[in-house]
Amino acid sequence: MRLIRRRDGGDTIVEVLFAVAVFAMVAVGSMSIMNQATGIAQRALEITLVRAQIDAQAEAIRFIHKSYVADYQTGKTPTGIAAEWRKMTDKNAGKGAENASAFGQIDAGACPPNAPGERPFILNARTAKVTNTVPAMVAPQDATLPPFSQVVYNADSSIKSAYGLWVEAVPSNSTNQTGFVDFHIRACWQSTGSTAPVTLGTIVRLYEPR
Repeated sequence: MRLIRRRDGGDTIVEVLFAVAVFAMVAVGSMSIMNQATGIAQRALEITLVRAQIDAQAEAIRFIHKSYVADYQTGKTPTGIAAEWRKMTDKNAGKGAENASAFGQIDAGACPPNAPGERPFILNARTAKVTNTVPAMVAPQDATLPPFSQVVYNADSSIKSAYGLWVEAVPSNSTNQTGFVDFHIRACWQSTGSTAPVTLGTIVRLYEPR
């Protein structure tokens, strides 16, 4: 009878290293995909929140416009909320501009250090009034920027700060009975985990009697 000897051998060092390398590749790839998904979700949330800020500015502009038209049609001198229309659109005493600034062209891969445009401004969407608050585009000294463009309010509904959000009003040069004003509402902010800033904007055109 012949005896057959069996040798129980373990994995070689090469096999172990290969298994570790495969596991590392899978783990790194999974983490990379998870990070990308988290970044996409973060940007989607930021865009949604900034759209809400832009919509708030647009609604305040429309409310001022309706108040102005109502006073104009009754022959009244615009007062209160209606008087804010001239503050937004007048080219001499208000924020009216000849042209809007270029948008979407980001120099040096960052938001501009100052709000672009001839006379950029921001509205207090809670009181429907033009404010003297200058929209900030860079962080103040010893402070950090918010994660997205926004207007921050105090408890009394006054504006505490405004970052990365501004409005440019461009009235038409028409001499006809009815003119219009284009309100360019824009936002620019540095999204978390993104090398390039995110820009968002809309244009609201409102007609006015003249």
